[in-house]
Amino acid sequence: MAQTSSTIERDARLLHADGHGAVNPGEIAIGVIIGRTSEFFDFFVYAIASVLVFPKLVFPYLDPLTGTLYSFAIFSLAFIARPIGTMIFTAIDRSQGKGAKLTIALFLLGVATVAIAFLPGHESIGVASAWLLAAARIGQGISWGGTWDGLASLLALNAPEGKKGWYAMIPQLGAPIGLLVASALFAFFVDTLSAEDFLDWGWRYPFFVAFAINVVALFARLRMVVTPGYTALFEARELEPSSVTETIAQQGRTVVIGAFAPLASFALFHMVTVFPLSWVFLFTREAPGRFLIVECVGAVFGIIAMIVSGYVADKVGRRTLLTGSAIAIAVFSGFAPQMLDGGIVGELAFMVTGFILLGLSLGQSSGSVASSFSKRFRYTGSALTTDLAWLFGAGFAPFVALVMSSRFGLSSSGVYLLSGAVVTLLAISINRQFASRDASAIQP
Repeated sequence: MAQTSSTIERDARLLHADGHGAVNPGEIAIGVIIGRTSEFFDFFVYAIASVLVFPKLVFPYLDPLTGTLYSFAIFSLAFIARPIGTMIFTAIDRSQGKGAKLTIALFLLGVATVAIAFLPGHESIGVASAWLLAAARIGQGISWGGTWDGLASLLALNAPEGKKGWYAMIPQLGAPIGLLVASALFAFFVDTLSAEDFLDWGWRYPFFVAFAINVVALFARLRMVVTPGYTALFEARELEPSSVTETIAQQGRTVVIGAFAPLASFALFHMVTVFPLSWVFLFTREAPGRFLIVECVGAVFGIIAMIVSGYVADKVGRRTLLTGSAIAIAVFSGFAPQMLDGGIVGELAFMVTGFILLGLSLGQSSGSVASSFSKRFRYTGSALTTDLAWLFGAGFAPFVALVMSSRFGLSSSGVYLLSGAVVTLLAISINRQFASRDASAIQP
């Protein structure tokens, strides 16, 4: 299919033509980290507000637990909307080019984020506050479906031999970095402002910061996706967007396996980020600011573990590391949640251990199955597997974990985590069987 370019994309190519004839993995890595950090910062700003702000601002007529569950229900809407966004923006990508697609997606994300920053509470407009929040959250989800720029795939394609695991890890660094910045920013406002000022205007500032970061990320990523080296790979069908329906029809098996293979990592992701904050805030007397600092400490360990995962994966293989991590997460699920009732020592132990496991597993989750896609479907297939993995593995994790733990105790929340680990092990096993069968089929 012939690819047309939008005016903005053609102009950007001319602007950055000098000195960018070749694809530089180091430069791509910087662009990937900037882009992913901006996305995850935006994500965590909303996640933290869904615990500390929205139950009181939007659902003040409910008890704190029910208000938080309603807030988590709205939180999940973005994950449901994200695959829809991928379908919409893949069509834009195919007709107008990546520059136009990325600009529109990040503009929509910025509008939705700023809309949340100006959200009036229930006391001002009643139940319409909840509907506006839900609409903005859906807008965020649709826009995230369009922020897939293929830079992670491009980075993997240009990874030196023997460094595949290292380069697969780099895009995932955005998650702990985004959490670190978001948690530190909220901790500052929570600790320095009165409760009234924080709920009135203080919580809104992180959303304005998220908008500003998105603007910076837009220009950084546009600079990458329109370079001649990137365009050459795109036109060589290495990173050409295929239609969603055709991708599912031709590579549906790989999409499904790719969505479920990292389920343990994605389930653990919310079990050590969003859920602990809600539990501590609702069921302990600890100040939220202090626990946000604990999350910052955990994020630092997550960054270190993620970097280590790159070295380990290149030694033992990405799938082997993902399998071992899933087993460790299954063990972790059996005893770790109870640590959240163990005071500051227990909370630190839970967060540090959880983030180490998260760093090791999430660091390689994106590359375990994506390499199984044929070149023609790699770009769109990778986007779809990411969308579905977030939906099934993480979208409902805070809601389910909080319901189970509030009714049956903290230990019950580990069941959700255990189920994710079991599904990961099954998906990896099935993928290996299919890979062996396919390899045997092409033997002369």
